[in-house]
Amino acid sequence: MKILIVSDAWRPQINGVVRTLEMTAEELARMGHQTLIVGPDVRRRTTASLPFYPEIKLEFFARRRLTRIFREFEPEYIHITTEGPLGWAARRICLERKLGFSTAYHTRFPEYLAQRTPRVVAGFVRRAAYAALRRFHAPSKAIMVATASIERELRAQAFSRIHRWSRGVDLSLFRPYSKDLPAFAHLPRPLLLYVGRLAVEKNLRAFLSLDTPGSKVVVGDGPDSDALKHEYPDAHFLGVMQDAELARCYAAADLFVFPSVSDTFGLVLLEACASGLRIAALPAPGPMDIFGSEGDFTALDSDLGRAIARALTLTDDREPARAFARRFTWSACTEQFCAILRISPAGIGSVDLVDQPDIRPD
Repeated sequence: MKILIVSDAWRPQINGVVRTLEMTAEELARMGHQTLIVGPDVRRRTTASLPFYPEIKLEFFARRRLTRIFREFEPEYIHITTEGPLGWAARRICLERKLGFSTAYHTRFPEYLAQRTPRVVAGFVRRAAYAALRRFHAPSKAIMVATASIERELRAQAFSRIHRWSRGVDLSLFRPYSKDLPAFAHLPRPLLLYVGRLAVEKNLRAFLSLDTPGSKVVVGDGPDSDALKHEYPDAHFLGVMQDAELARCYAAADLFVFPSVSDTFGLVLLEACASGLRIAALPAPGPMDIFGSEGDFTALDSDLGRAIARALTLTDDREPARAFARRFTWSACTEQFCAILRISPAGIGSVDLVDQPDIRPD
């Protein structure tokens, strides 16, 4: 089948959404499907950086470009994966041309926005954000979410037609390599690792402000990078890492720390598991959905310091975490994705995309 995926989050961005789409596209190709992922065209003058996140580019006034892509690609299935300008433009085209489509809820924007606004108006901002998201997803034939807790959260906000689409991990890339990494040779152990965006919603200060044994290692970049480096000079900030370099960094650590309470999943948790790491986290959506409760290699506590201390007492045996990661394969996730897509056919046969002109100019 021919699948068109429209996403405001796409290369050269590095995040869980992009990684999920990359791996899904690879698996779809192995299954014999043709997939086209449309992201922001960074060369256009109407593409701008997102406030607070200069690395994230958003393309505005993309209707004409998307219309051409719809016409030339002639998709059988349409999936709109983000609620940004590209997502809204694709949604409008689908509605005007009576094309079915699915959507996904990857990011808890209401919670993010509430965290970045004064407390006196945070509640209003959160409610307004949910109202906008309800409108965006209302025509969707299927809203894909990664976890049960996010499904419950959306149902409480009057969302419907919700379907579960899990995540996977590349076990051939993320695995227990040697702990001997030259970059870490001078650092006292245990090495406590964080991987992700350096931004307020990731709650990173809850980790960096703790008095813990060993060394804190931070991989990633983001709008809070400079401030965090200034506030926590004893932490080791390594910047962005990808692929084999990142995988070996995971494997060389002793403990993975996940302080976020706002993620919808936390793909880095699976990467840490595949690398054989013990994990300390807060009992929030993501960790609670993935792990359920504490196990042989996990410690979850509302006090992150207690979670870290308890995790460090667990046996440093890499096999339990590795065995757990084997439950999450990208092939199974892609099969799940395809099953949900079949609920929302594009219905191309009912609309002549070749002859129908653009209704509005950019």
